[in-house]
Amino acid sequence: KQWYQRRVAITAGDNIEGNAVHAADTPVMTQLSKGKAVTLAAHGLSVGLPEGLMGNSEVGHLNIGAGRVVYQDIVRINLAFKTGAIVKSPSLVEAAQRPAKKIHLLGLVSDGGVHAHIDHAKGLLAALKELNAPPAYLHFFSDGRDTKPTSGAGFMADMLDYIKGLEYGSLASVTGRYYAMDRDKRHDRIKLAYEGLVQGKGDKVAPADLVSFVKGQYEAGTTDEFLKPIIVDEAGAVEDGDTLLFFDFRSDRMRQISEAFGVERHFETDVVPKDIAITTLTKYKDDFPFPNLFPPNSNVDTLAEWLSKENVPQYHCAETEKYAHVTFFFNGGLEKQWQGEERQMVPSPKVATYDLQPTMNAAGVAKEMVATIRAGEHPFVMCNFAPPDMVGHTGKYEPTVLACSETDRCIGEILSACREYGYTFLVTSDHGNAEKMMSETGGPHTAHTCNRVPFYMDGGSAAFQPQRDAMALCDVAPTILKLMGIEQPPAMTGTSLLID
Repeated sequence: KQWYQRRVAITAGDNIEGNAVHAADTPVMTQLSKGKAVTLAAHGLSVGLPEGLMGNSEVGHLNIGAGRVVYQDIVRINLAFKTGAIVKSPSLVEAAQRPAKKIHLLGLVSDGGVHAHIDHAKGLLAALKELNAPPAYLHFFSDGRDTKPTSGAGFMADMLDYIKGLEYGSLASVTGRYYAMDRDKRHDRIKLAYEGLVQGKGDKVAPADLVSFVKGQYEAGTTDEFLKPIIVDEAGAVEDGDTLLFFDFRSDRMRQISEAFGVERHFETDVVPKDIAITTLTKYKDDFPFPNLFPPNSNVDTLAEWLSKENVPQYHCAETEKYAHVTFFFNGGLEKQWQGEERQMVPSPKVATYDLQPTMNAAGVAKEMVATIRAGEHPFVMCNFAPPDMVGHTGKYEPTVLACSETDRCIGEILSACREYGYTFLVTSDHGNAEKMMSETGGPHTAHTCNRVPFYMDGGSAAFQPQRDAMALCDVAPTILKLMGIEQPPAMTGTSLLID
């Protein structure tokens, strides 16, 4: 039997001032911390977030339930470019090896990082060169919204220098995102961009004159976003049989332009390239047939799904505020309720802010959990206690102290039931919060923290391995499966923290 509970911000951290956990009455967690205990990384790259970024409830539950680091798109893309793994992308290899006279890279080129990044354009050019791809042509969509309105000339100079040093590729055209990246079905804008890409309609400017030409546009009142097509290399027009690679990682502003080339045009035009192949960096729309360099994370064989496949009944419980976290997020971002998975939602109190009722309904969750443990019908039983996080977010110190004390009391009830009915007990957290209620400037601190979180165990003969910095939330599910004597699925890349 296995019982697992996820509780927010029970770790005390190093600072005492403003630490609601330290000030709370927590005899249960204090006792557990002196037994089988390790700490887990719950922020940054350890949970698939950008380096140094605090953890959050959604990402924490995804990692705990998936048994692997669940990378956000931008993080896994950046890692692939940083490590050079992008060159091994099956979809990129296929695009590079396709028999075509030209391969075109189309996307936003800036360091804004909202829709795309200039480093990805550079990385793709380098990878295509390594893969011996056909001649590559970069179609530069200029920014001016997520960057300064007149910063594009600098990015153009940067790309021209990079291409020259790489000795591969050509900057073929420049078009403002107002036209090439429309998302409001203003098809006349997409048509203008399309005809620049296909027919070379636009101002003809030599590479050596591009930057000065664009600066002249600025002086005339046209900024990056609104640049009409500039044709820099006439050999770079999209023609029959060519390969197109769209490299924005955000989908919304790439849908219309990629749709016009590969699905359906919503405008009339004189020249339509035939037999072209399209690849996109990420999935832009579910019904688009294009292969992606970074398909959506499937998160197959999460803990909940795997237990269902193994015919192990399971029970997920939380109050209203955190119900999605023990269902949708814990189950890998899926709404599906697996066979054998029972769910219980306990109503959260109806108050304006939870500092007005800091205990929330932790008692109700504990009551349901104890009853389920006593019934003994579910070998895996889990819950979430909301008060330390939800009250911590109010920034109110004294109510958060009460929230931590009540949660500790409720943990004690469940721990006692586990000991009485033969369940192994585990407790952890998805991120920090209540241990830091005061900011560096002395005001209230309402955000999450980057502190490590506890992972405590009680019952049975199993023991944790010695503490390591690499231990993280992704290791919780493999540890649970090891305790239950169930083989870990290959998709789970976390590791059991138990001594073999």
